[in-house]
Amino acid sequence: MHLPHRNPYALFPILLGLMLGSPALAAAESLAACVTPGQWIWLAGAAPQSKRVDSAMIELARQRVVLLGESHDSAEHHRWQLHTIAALYGLHPDLVLGFEMFPRRVQPILDEWSAGKLTQDQLLTRTAWTKTWGHDAQLYLPIFHFARMHRIPMLALNVDRSMVGRVSKEGWAALPPAEREGLTDPAPPDPAYLTFLYESYLQHRPASAREGGTEEAKPTIPNEIDLSNPEFVRFVESMQVWDRAMAEGIAQRARATPAPLVVAIMGSGHLRDGYGVAHQLRNLGITDIAAVIPWEVADDCSDLTPGLADAVFGVDPTLSANVQRPRLGIRMEDSPDGIRIREVIEHSIAETAGLKAGDLITSVAGAPAKEAGDVISAVQRQVPGTWLPIIVKRDNQSLELVARFPPQ
Repeated sequence: MHLPHRNPYALFPILLGLMLGSPALAAAESLAACVTPGQWIWLAGAAPQSKRVDSAMIELARQRVVLLGESHDSAEHHRWQLHTIAALYGLHPDLVLGFEMFPRRVQPILDEWSAGKLTQDQLLTRTAWTKTWGHDAQLYLPIFHFARMHRIPMLALNVDRSMVGRVSKEGWAALPPAEREGLTDPAPPDPAYLTFLYESYLQHRPASAREGGTEEAKPTIPNEIDLSNPEFVRFVESMQVWDRAMAEGIAQRARATPAPLVVAIMGSGHLRDGYGVAHQLRNLGITDIAAVIPWEVADDCSDLTPGLADAVFGVDPTLSANVQRPRLGIRMEDSPDGIRIREVIEHSIAETAGLKAGDLITSVAGAPAKEAGDVISAVQRQVPGTWLPIIVKRDNQSLELVARFPPQ
């Protein structure tokens, strides 16, 4: 992709003030410390290579697509994303921002937001943020506001979660073409991707499926029998639907004329080792891709290998002075008569309160709970040191439990 006709260095005295490191930092520090905060490391060659921030930004801006990874609940990851987006916007103002967080059906709402026609509350309410995504909106809002301030289009990349859930239960082939939201068949997964997904598959299984010791003893390196397990095959297909949906949304916008720079934000698991979204993009004919993930100071340096990503950027999560949001410690899903608890995390507030997998949450904080977003909103409103009453149905009995959030 060609850069706009301007001196790409002209804006960098301003832009670098936004970045988490100085141009001299990456060049001066040794790779012996692996990746230090503020350091850009390129992994495209045979060995990791440190780059100045200006060189890194110009390299990214030459691509058709830049994929920025994240851990969804890390404030520092989102701060890095915002700074990177700001620098890329200075080099390539014809920018489009794609988001894993939004299903395609809310695209008209994102268009209104980017055009300055919605308030922040309207954006979050009309996109049903707490239901469709659920992670703390405060972590993402600075990026959303940057997009609106500069009238940058925001792109909803995902499909509805109910569709992904159906694939997980029934398989991709069971979905009639009319119910696939226009998705084409995903590219077959790389064998290494199957091994990568297997550990995640074990972690996502309900607690009841892991009881008795047999599941915990199962190795995380699968054999042919493990990989052919129909339940695992459906799990892989559901992950591929997620990857394919994002890739198709990105590819469609990247082919526009004049060609924009599409910067997409998503979980790092969709980017690592080129398996997920990048794999599907290449299958769709988009090859000018740069996948970048944040690298925390505590990460294992042995994982910093060629192919992990095109580049990593060093971050220190302790730099973000954000208040730790309360966590109940459950995994749940909507059901016709309430919110069903799929799993209770060990040693969590939920476990201490007596919540159990299979419980049906009918009320939280004295109000009816009709969808998972109602529970998420109530928990996020909790102040440290307070109690949250929760009513559940268990074995046809109604139980009133109390979740006690410890003082900060």
